[in-house]
Amino acid sequence: MKSIEDYVHLEPAYYQDVLANYHQLFGKYFTASEIAQIDSVTIYATGSSSNAAYGALPFMSKVLGMPVQIEEPSIAENYLLNVKQGTLCIAISQGGHSYSVVKLVQRLQELNQRVYTLTSEADSPVAQVSQNLLMMGMPVEEMPYVSAGYSVEILDLMLISLTIAKNKGRISADQFDQLFTQINNVIHQLPEVIKRSSAWVDKNLTQFNKAKRLQFIGYGSAYGVSREGETKTTEAVRISSWGKELEEYMHGPYLGLMREDFIIFLEPNGKLQEREERLKKFLRQHVDHVYTIYANEAANEQENDLDLKVKTDELLTALFMTVPVHLLAYRLSQEKGNDLEHSAYPDFDQITASKI
Repeated sequence: MKSIEDYVHLEPAYYQDVLANYHQLFGKYFTASEIAQIDSVTIYATGSSSNAAYGALPFMSKVLGMPVQIEEPSIAENYLLNVKQGTLCIAISQGGHSYSVVKLVQRLQELNQRVYTLTSEADSPVAQVSQNLLMMGMPVEEMPYVSAGYSVEILDLMLISLTIAKNKGRISADQFDQLFTQINNVIHQLPEVIKRSSAWVDKNLTQFNKAKRLQFIGYGSAYGVSREGETKTTEAVRISSWGKELEEYMHGPYLGLMREDFIIFLEPNGKLQEREERLKKFLRQHVDHVYTIYANEAANEQENDLDLKVKTDELLTALFMTVPVHLLAYRLSQEKGNDLEHSAYPDFDQITASKI
């Protein structure tokens, strides 16, 4: 079975495949006539798929010029099924076995609401019930703790939003080409991002292995990265971990600080960089281990920070900033001797039916 790290190294190839086939994957579904009445988007996702959606959200909102929101499938299906006319519904389940996503898709379709289901497994339970199936454009990920699939979902959502925006006249053909080229340029730099990330993890692994609590803080598109840091660290390393948005962290969670906490900032070099620097200044007075992963231009870089050296729009940084987070989670799991190929609690799905 391939490991999380194996899939990180496969991301550049998966990205290129999706770019090469984006029209076949999404273009034929979101034609001008099909999306004429769309005036908002709701994404239904949980776990890493939800994290990916938050990574793509700022880009989608800017390109589409319409409300875009993310909802938990279980809450939506049981309590929030007041979907207004004109809403494009997108349900995401990479492996296609999520109970809550399957139930949500069924309920929306029963209410005659068109919902597009994004998955990588064509014969999965969610694919079997879905009337409008979108394939992610990558093979089914063998590893139960997804990494490449999370990243490809971000690219898929960005390309879906570009396709819709172009076909609705929200952006011109030239603007589409410019944004597509920017995405392609980011993807071409991914092998170097992986190298830099791998070296950074190697350098700091001994220190991180001492962590009892690990916190990730990000904003904008890096908020999704912080959430994924929490998810992967909890799943793979099995220590206490949190992923917070910058302002959210400053409104309460900082009061639970402990001197021995490990804190990683995800800095997309965006609008809130000065705010993040202020928070780091405070935290360094109270916490021994504060790190920053920069997309580019690490003006106040410390010895153990990481500069990924990718100069791009902050809205595209979710495409690559999770690479060091995934590598760190995987290598820490191996340091601790955790078996990621088999469930730590094999009776969980048997009892809860979380996955179908």
